[in-house]
This record gives sequence, C-alpha cells and structure tokens, in this order.
Amino acid sequence: MVIQQSGGPEQLALRELPVPQPANGDILIRVKAFGINRAETYMRKGTWGNVAPVSGIECVGEVVEDTTGQLPEGARVAAMMGGLGRTRNGSYAEFTCAPATNVVPLKSSLSWADLAAMPESYATAWSCLFDCHHLKRGEVLLVRGASSALGQAAINIAVEAGAVVHGTTRNKDKMPRIQDLGVSHVVTEGGDLAPVVREHFPDGIDCVLDLVGTRSMQDSLKMVKKGGRVVIAGFLGGRDPIQFEVLSGLQTGADLSFFASFALGSRDYPLSKIPLQAMVEKAEKGIYKASPARVFNFEQLPDAHRLMESNEANGKIVVQV
Repeated sequence: MVIQQSGGPEQLALRELPVPQPANGDILIRVKAFGINRAETYMRKGTWGNVAPVSGIECVGEVVEDTTGQLPEGARVAAMMGGLGRTRNGSYAEFTCAPATNVVPLKSSLSWADLAAMPESYATAWSCLFDCHHLKRGEVLLVRGASSALGQAAINIAVEAGAVVHGTTRNKDKMPRIQDLGVSHVVTEGGDLAPVVREHFPDGIDCVLDLVGTRSMQDSLKMVKKGGRVVIAGFLGGRDPIQFEVLSGLQTGADLSFFASFALGSRDYPLSKIPLQAMVEKAEKGIYKASPARVFNFEQLPDAHRLMESNEANGKIVVQV
C-alpha cells in the first residue's frame, strides 16, 4: 500500500513491488497483521517531511530470513520502529525488512490480529511508565487521552503494577471502556483540569502521562506534587508549538520529559529491556484487556486511516494482511 502523494486516505493505493532484500543486520518478515498509528496519518499527509513510500511503523509476522542467524525461518515476531515507514519501506505490505535490533521473537496463542494490537502501544506505554516515570506501586497516575490505544495500554500496565490510575477522555461515550480497565475515576477532558485534580489531591499527584500534547502540558504540570513527573508521549490535541513564559509556565520542582516511540530499539531504549513476552502472556490470560477495537482487511487500509482520524476508534485499529 503506497502513498501516491501527500494527502488524504485516498492517497493510499495498492501497488506491486519487489520483495525487499534484507541488508546485513536486517530481518525479512512476512507480515501477518499490523496496528495503525496516528504517526502514520502524519506521514501520509506529508507533515513529517520526506518519508518512505510504504508506511507502517510496526507489524507481527513470521521470519523469512534473518541475516544475523539468530532467528529461524518461520519464527513468530513483532517488529517496530527502526526506520520503518520513515527511512525504509514499512509494514503496509506483504513483506518488510526491519533491523534485527527492532525485532522481538514472541510465543503466543493469540490470533495475528489480537497480537498486532500490542507491540508499539505496549512497548511505548511500558517505556513511558517505567523508563520515564519510574512508576511505583501505590503512586497516583493520571492518563490524559485514556481512550486512545496508547492510553488503554498504559492503564492496563499501570493498574496491574499497583498504581492508582485516573483517566481523561473528550468523549463521555468512551468512559465505560476506560472504567472497565480498572481506573479509579474518569473525567471529561477539556479546559484546565488542574483545579479539579487539586480539589481531590491538594498536595498534587505523582505522575501525569499526557497524550493530549502541547495544548495541555502546562495544565498537567500544575497537577503534580514536588518531585512529580509529567511525560508527554502523544499529540491527540494537535502538534501546536509550545509558547510560554518559563516563570509562570513551569512548575517548581516538577519533572517534565518527552518520549517518542521512534527511540524504541535504540541503544538507550533497547527492546530487550521491555518485557513484551510477559505482556503478551498477560493479554492471553485476560489480565490485560488488549483486544483491537476494529480489524480491517488489507484492502480496507484507507478506511482504517479514516477511522483513526475520526477519533472514534476507542482503542487499537488493526489491519490483517
């Protein structure tokens, strides 16, 4: 599925391309399914500059050839980042090549579609919560943008880890799904929420995972206590530039950081550190409620993009090849 030119979902078109040839250090994968990510809509629109003709930053599938000799042919794997969809053709295809550093072997009884709902969202959520937030049992975490695929993954992981989790959403119809994941309280996103949070937690909360982005960043900083942490990991509210006066816009004693999933597989954020296999097993047991919100056939990929941009998915969108 090739991006013909920058534009809407109609610019995604089926084309016949040669099977990619793995370079040294690459793994050639037969793609079985993949998750849709908001980043791919930005790539399609052309707002992220020059990108590969074939989009897709993650997938699950089977090894065809591993040039490193580590994984046998037919091994079940997940692949994510490593330039997929950006500097090299990605997973919107029957075959893709990913760097071995960005491929994880998985054993699972989940269907390909169910398995495809997990890699990028759960790896990113885990990195945000434990690499950036250093989340501990009993701490209070607010997930802003909780109904998104990443938000739901973060809630699953944080609740199971023993945190006290609260969530926000712009759509009241999505509240039951978030509550079903085990959050303590859900509030409607919009405007300044810091005063509402401070009513219930006068001293502030421990952590905010902000998936709304720059629009809500300053408000999130006002929610956390001294030593509290705010991590921005999404832009559901748009990618407006940050403009603020340091003295009034930052919170004294609060930590602010940003995590981009494109770092996954790098030296600082190796995939080997992320317990993806254990998370898949928790999904198998129903500890994590990680099933995709919608599953599309490959030819329906433009429709999957339309659903993503409608903000009505209420979870992970998956495409089967």
